[in-house]
Amino acid sequence: MRPRLRALVAALCALPLALAVAPSAHAADPTTMTSGFYVDPDSSAKRWVAANPADGRAAAINASIANTPMARWFGSWSGTIGTATGAFVGAADSRDKLPVLVAYNIYHRDYCGGHSAGGASSPSAYASWIAQFAGGIAGRPAVVVLEPDSLADYGCMTQAQIDEREGMITGAVTEFNRQAPNTWVYLDAGNPHWVDAATMARRLHEAGLRQAHGFSLNVSNYFGTAENTAYGNAVNSELSARYGYTKPFVIDTSRNGNGSDGQWCNPAGRRIGTPTRTGSGAEMLLWIKTPGESDGNCGVGAGSTAGQFLPEVAYKMIYGY
Repeated sequence: MRPRLRALVAALCALPLALAVAPSAHAADPTTMTSGFYVDPDSSAKRWVAANPADGRAAAINASIANTPMARWFGSWSGTIGTATGAFVGAADSRDKLPVLVAYNIYHRDYCGGHSAGGASSPSAYASWIAQFAGGIAGRPAVVVLEPDSLADYGCMTQAQIDEREGMITGAVTEFNRQAPNTWVYLDAGNPHWVDAATMARRLHEAGLRQAHGFSLNVSNYFGTAENTAYGNAVNSELSARYGYTKPFVIDTSRNGNGSDGQWCNPAGRRIGTPTRTGSGAEMLLWIKTPGESDGNCGVGAGSTAGQFLPEVAYKMIYGY
């Protein structure tokens, strides 16, 4: 279906369907509204390849990383957020492709870890930011991973801070359901080695998972797909037993080709994983983190900042050394 016609059909359908279905049951499946996943033409890998065409690593990075569909992350660096998300999903929609976005700006972001600390200046500032984020997407098809680590990163937080954070996540889901009816939103559930399945199921539920499409696993981490699938199934077993529902989940496979060595911050010897696709145990396997982008000033990325593209790290990750 042509993008304009598809958008018109979605808009015409939204009102009557909103009255008939629960907030978590969007009428549209964005994967069937599009003809595949969107390759970001302005990813850090794409920019590096364009700026360094004579570099001996450029051809491999271009073929194995830069042309694989992956998520774009949005935060305080993105400028006017509704304009930024609108431009990104608009570009994807004009090509009949499905964009993957990461919202990464929650108040007290990475509060306990610290490598990616920052975020909105207050809960109310975050509420405004995420409402504009959703408004920029509007009725166009999209996938959103909502605030990586936010529900696993509780180790140093007070109960009041936890309640505040869960309220922000719930509010965000409400905004997407209200403004972006053709977007699948996934609440982030950390990874298999961070929080046990029963605890994570409770946190997801308390943060509004029932109203979201699903949950995400392994974002920016290295654990293998089979291990994540087992963990996602365990979380769903807990959700079913405690709350009477289950949800689909997605796995970040961008850097899990060699599995994990127990380190999370720029470990050596990791490898790219299965490229972005639907199915295979999880609902989708997605490249959420860009291979080669630093986790922070640590490991093989010593001296770098979180999100900085490191071509040597990217190159070695293609071959697993």
